[in-house]
Amino acid sequence: MRYFETEIAVSYQYKGERKESRTILSDYLIDTTEDISTIKKRPAIIICPGGGYAFRSRREAEPVALKYLAAGFHAFILEYSVAPAKWPCAMLELAKAVQTVREHAQEWNIDENKIIVSGFSAGGHLAASLGTLWNESIVEESLGTNTVNGKKLWKPDGMILCYPVITMGKYTHEGSKKNLLGEGLTQEEYDALSLELRVSKDTVPAFFWHTQEDGSVPVENTLQYAMAMRSFSIPFEIHIYEKGGHGLSLCDELTSHGPEQLVPDNTGWLDLAVKWMKRL
Repeated sequence: MRYFETEIAVSYQYKGERKESRTILSDYLIDTTEDISTIKKRPAIIICPGGGYAFRSRREAEPVALKYLAAGFHAFILEYSVAPAKWPCAMLELAKAVQTVREHAQEWNIDENKIIVSGFSAGGHLAASLGTLWNESIVEESLGTNTVNGKKLWKPDGMILCYPVITMGKYTHEGSKKNLLGEGLTQEEYDALSLELRVSKDTVPAFFWHTQEDGSVPVENTLQYAMAMRSFSIPFEIHIYEKGGHGLSLCDELTSHGPEQLVPDNTGWLDLAVKWMKRL
């Protein structure tokens, strides 16, 4: 395995203000060896930890990346900007991260048609934002118009969404909503980031998992988004587990900081996600 860090820098104009950000993409790459000749290129997954857009959970970062690495995927962790940074900063950083990974596909032995964004909780909202809004004009204005084989370099090929924040409506996570957008906006402005309302034919395929007991980010976030995708015939796979609260990460001892996050029946979600990515 090789580990290194790549700088992610974006510059953009929003509501009349020019803004810039710099952050880090942590890169975990599987070495190419002569005695494994059947695998020419590997899929890549870019992980966005949760944290209500206030911080980035370490429990949903490296332990998850190493699991994907062991399953044969190159893994990346984006240290995306959180409050006081507001939308669209983090989404543009994720778009730049996807573009960076695709630009280095040859060098890093990556399948340029299997670059997946994944997120937990608020990180799920971030991943779903790019998967839904990748063709918004603000992304192209920030990153340019570069394409490969007719595909915009920052367009992800799929999403893995783990108990994601999706809506800014009735079932929202208020902390994420406030940290991402601030207070005092019009309903129309909040609706613009209520992703179940923004699904279109351009939204990318998704794998979801959630628990029906989640008291912080209600399962309706996942259900409403999946139903919106269904209305556009966009492929998705969804798993709703009966037990477990919010922020479960891997659901085992590796990422638990208390017994409430040990939910053995849910630990299979990552194996299911891996199978889904291989079919994508």
